[in-house]
Amino acid sequence: MKKTPVLAILAAGTLFCTGCLAAAHTGDTNPNATPIPPSSTKAAAPSLSANGGSQAQPEASPTVSNPVWRTGDEEAAKEVALKAMTDFARPGLSKTQWANDFARWLTPQATADYAGIDPANVPASAVTGPATLTVDESNGFGATAAVPTDIGPYTVQLLRENQDAPWKVNRLTPPS
Repeated sequence: MKKTPVLAILAAGTLFCTGCLAAAHTGDTNPNATPIPPSSTKAAAPSLSANGGSQAQPEASPTVSNPVWRTGDEEAAKEVALKAMTDFARPGLSKTQWANDFARWLTPQATADYAGIDPANVPASAVTGPATLTVDESNGFGATAAVPTDIGPYTVQLLRENQDAPWKVNRLTPPS
């Protein structure tokens, strides 16, 4: 058996590893490739177009068309406002039952906003009549309802995400 000197093996391994590093750094698989020096940590300034503005294109956001008020939309909004206030105005319930019942009517933001409410601190205990609705015909995403309670009318802000989305309560404002 022929003995290979250890120094020759180390030298060959070093040459091989140097080629690997060059290939790994440049993304090139050629072990004889010239390594590219690392770039500086400064971000490159955006290139400008002929008129001095950025060439970067703004990110497109999904466009949702403004819902139109169709037959039944006002009744649906009033119904949600009334049911939400009915579930809200129950100060005798446990926190868990109250939160579970009330949350089904809420936007995600309102769910977070009302999460810490203790139902024992809710001043209203009954809805006393039908909801009335204020509509801005140019805005099909939202409406405001007035819901009468035993302490006066609450203002209920309603929102929907698109034409076919259900109405959700975004905010309740007690009587002043």
